[in-house]
Amino acid sequence: MMRQTLYVILAVIALSIASCSDLADRFDKEINEAEKIMQDNPDSAMTMLDRIDPSYLKADSLRAKYYYLLAFGHMKQNRSMIGDSLIVFAHKYYNGKDVVKDVRSGTAYAWYKFWVGDTPGAIAMLDSIVSLSNVPDSLVAPTLRIRVLLGVSEYQGETLIPFAKRLVAIESDTLRQIEAKYMLLSAYENTEKLDSALLLSEELIDYARSHKWGDKQFMFELEQAQILGEMGRTDESNRVVEGIFRNSSPDNGAADYLHLQLALNALNSGNLSLATKELAIADSFAVEFRKEDDTYYRSYSNLLRTMIDFKQNGKMKLGHVNGFNNRQQERYNRAKASQWESERSALQQQSRALALKTESQHKTVVILVIALFALIIVVSAVWIIRQRRLRERENEERAEALQKMVDELKSAPDPKPTEGHTPEALRRAMLQQLGIIKMVAETPTEQNREMLRKISSIESDTQGELVNWDNVYEVINTLYSGFYDRLRSDYGELLSPKETQIIVLMVAGFSTKEISVITGQTTSTIYVRKSSIRKKLGVPEKEDIVAFLREKTPH
Repeated sequence: MMRQTLYVILAVIALSIASCSDLADRFDKEINEAEKIMQDNPDSAMTMLDRIDPSYLKADSLRAKYYYLLAFGHMKQNRSMIGDSLIVFAHKYYNGKDVVKDVRSGTAYAWYKFWVGDTPGAIAMLDSIVSLSNVPDSLVAPTLRIRVLLGVSEYQGETLIPFAKRLVAIESDTLRQIEAKYMLLSAYENTEKLDSALLLSEELIDYARSHKWGDKQFMFELEQAQILGEMGRTDESNRVVEGIFRNSSPDNGAADYLHLQLALNALNSGNLSLATKELAIADSFAVEFRKEDDTYYRSYSNLLRTMIDFKQNGKMKLGHVNGFNNRQQERYNRAKASQWESERSALQQQSRALALKTESQHKTVVILVIALFALIIVVSAVWIIRQRRLRERENEERAEALQKMVDELKSAPDPKPTEGHTPEALRRAMLQQLGIIKMVAETPTEQNREMLRKISSIESDTQGELVNWDNVYEVINTLYSGFYDRLRSDYGELLSPKETQIIVLMVAGFSTKEISVITGQTTSTIYVRKSSIRKKLGVPEKEDIVAFLREKTPH
């Protein structure tokens, strides 16, 4: 019984392990599939990753790949990465193991730093990645692109120029190369290398014009007008702006910035009235185009208005300073609001992940409870079946022993009057004192009923026992020269009544099965009692109990 129970428990454990293993294998396949499509279809890849519960990912390799792809996907989708703090685990895992994942996870880690407000840390990390040797240009290009973009946003100059030039050199896509040149132009402007910036702007304008990139040409010409204005070549700057107006409508989408440039050129030329006029026109277009979303434009126009007032009056008005400061504060507040929104989105993602994990754990608990109940039912069923089979086997053994005794009795010759106390006579007495009716009541099988019909003439008063033991002991004394009396005299205080019954039946030559039938005990109980008899009488393990007693209690 215990062995079967152990087998069932081991089977349940093996099933649970196999289930977890199957789940881990399924997650492994989904993660690998997401990795294959991440570059071309990040949305589908992220949908696959969102279905995975990371608590089931036990292997470091699988966890590293999951967190790497999750952060990399957020970066490609330009989504908040505030919740991707575990990208550091993936980057440490891939460091020195896989150059591709090392570079990409490092880039994602740097972008995570940028999202949490550590822009200097992000730039330093990107610098270390792009300075790695023996890394293919195709692999380092995306990282270098982010590095240059962050450098432009931080108004870097001399530090940024080498990175921007390298990016221009390794970009294979034409449009990306143009974008890289535009960022190099910004780096030149930030270092006041205006001649280099002007030459690069001419190159960009010519390329856009030859390829009929109207929007790009418009943007590059506006940049060129700003460069010329900073160089003091205001007339040339004005002509560039006028050329833009000729090639596009006067109310084009960037008219406010074009008039703002004309106002700045007039201010630099000392024509304050013209500067005031152009600034008023720029403000009117800004109201029309930007509506309420004019923070970026106002950050320039307020500063320019303050300069014009100072030039006209020779005084700095606190109201203008406050206005400029308020606009800057507004931009800061919007940036913080955007960051808070990103953090809230990240927290929502984490909450969804926790909800999925809780749901998964709840399902696991339900499965375990069901498995436990199933185990209890199975164990109970096995126990009941085993007990029933044991009873059936014992009944069969009893019936077999009883049938054997009946057969032996029938085959024995009729006893002569002088042979009333032979072993055959003892067996006849035993049969006559068996409680046949009681046995049939306990196991009413057809075999027992047939046996009852065969020996229906047997009757005796057994006083609740299957045999009348007083008569049995009397017969034993007669057959074996007072064996029972000597046994009681020598060992009566040590032996129990049941043990005494077993000993006298063994002396009479009954088998263990026959003794079990006569005494109404199972064979296993008979074996246990025999072991007890050995200990009480001091019979050696390999010596026969009957031989030992006959030697100790001679006739």
